[in-house]
Amino acid sequence: MPQASTATRTRWTNWAGNQSAHPARTATPGTAEELAKEILRAAEQGRSVKAAGSGHSFTAIASPGDGLLVRPHALTAVREIDREAGTVTVESGLPLSRLNRILAAEGLALTNMGDIEVQTVAGATSTGTHGTGRDSGSLAAQVRALEIVLADGTVRRCSPTENPRLFQGARLGLGALGVITALTFAVEPAFLLTAHEQPMGFDEVLERLDDLTAVNEHFEFYWFPHTDRCSTKRNNRSQGPAAPLPRFKGWLEDDFLSNTVWEGACRVGRRFPGAIPTIASLASRAWSDRSYTDTSHKVFTSPRRVRFVEMEYAVPRAAVAEVLRELKALVERSDWKVSFPVEVRFAPADDLWLSTASGRDSAYIAVHLYRGTRDPGYFTGVEQLMSAHQGRPHWGKLHTRDAEYLAGVYPHFGDFTALRDEVDPQRLFGNDYLRRVLGA
Repeated sequence: MPQASTATRTRWTNWAGNQSAHPARTATPGTAEELAKEILRAAEQGRSVKAAGSGHSFTAIASPGDGLLVRPHALTAVREIDREAGTVTVESGLPLSRLNRILAAEGLALTNMGDIEVQTVAGATSTGTHGTGRDSGSLAAQVRALEIVLADGTVRRCSPTENPRLFQGARLGLGALGVITALTFAVEPAFLLTAHEQPMGFDEVLERLDDLTAVNEHFEFYWFPHTDRCSTKRNNRSQGPAAPLPRFKGWLEDDFLSNTVWEGACRVGRRFPGAIPTIASLASRAWSDRSYTDTSHKVFTSPRRVRFVEMEYAVPRAAVAEVLRELKALVERSDWKVSFPVEVRFAPADDLWLSTASGRDSAYIAVHLYRGTRDPGYFTGVEQLMSAHQGRPHWGKLHTRDAEYLAGVYPHFGDFTALRDEVDPQRLFGNDYLRRVLGA
């Protein structure tokens, strides 16, 4: 059985390199019981506790400060596959990439995913990771039960029938309620997706948006600032046969062009901002019409090796066309030079207390800056626009909203903070980020 290990004063950084900390200790527990001992030890020493997986959040949500950093890398077992119930139970540190391949080998799949798969399952669900879907929501919305270690060292199992209130909060709990050690996901028989990618004009996309989101199971698009061009992607289930991209074509377009060449273009844009509109125009023309059919997780996800920082807001679905038109006008009248395309996705309303889609059909608008690029006010301007439309920031992506603002846009915000008061009154799992977004 794996044993907990500890180390002192190792520097922690996130994937983007914009967050760092020097925790007093690092622990890698192999069981929930070992984790409980580490939590109690930290509490006795007056230190905070934070779990951090792959570090794919751009905010400091997982920053351990000078407390105890819990690494979940020894908690990666598949505990149970229940075909009759349609569920899989896995430990919290299992990366989504491994979960996808384990499920595929068993002829199973998650219903929906985000576009990257490097996160741990607990990190992805706790921050609200989502893809795009007409009928299917975030990863957290697919959780059917979980196991969590609380501040008093107790190991709690919760579901809609067992500790239901804790389950309601912990499915998407920001790491504020405890440390999750296992999750049970709903799964279904493996399926194929046919992806159709097509360039379209900005105005055409917005004019056809209701139809595009209604007839496609998964629709998303990218708008290239400084242009009127978009790239759209429609993913729909297919009876087959599978027709994946030829290996060389897939490498050339999705790896070499989208990562290696794009990295070089971003470096040029960072050094010579005046070249960015030209780069954007060339990039928008490089996206061609193509279709392919493959295993669902291979269509949902793609490699992301160009490092960036990101802000994403969820706005009411009914407002997205208006918001995007305002955003385009904002970019056009500013002196911003924006190299990355704006990503737009969709999700149905759900019932999770802190889900960005809680209680309302939502559209997600994500903006990016290449790492090391000075922000000329782009993120600030976007945030002001999104806030004017009751936008909800993605918990793992950059924003400056605080508890007062968030309490006004989340109908169950008070339910979550009351639960936090009960299970972690001493704020053992707190950090500066959580104090800002949830209050002291």
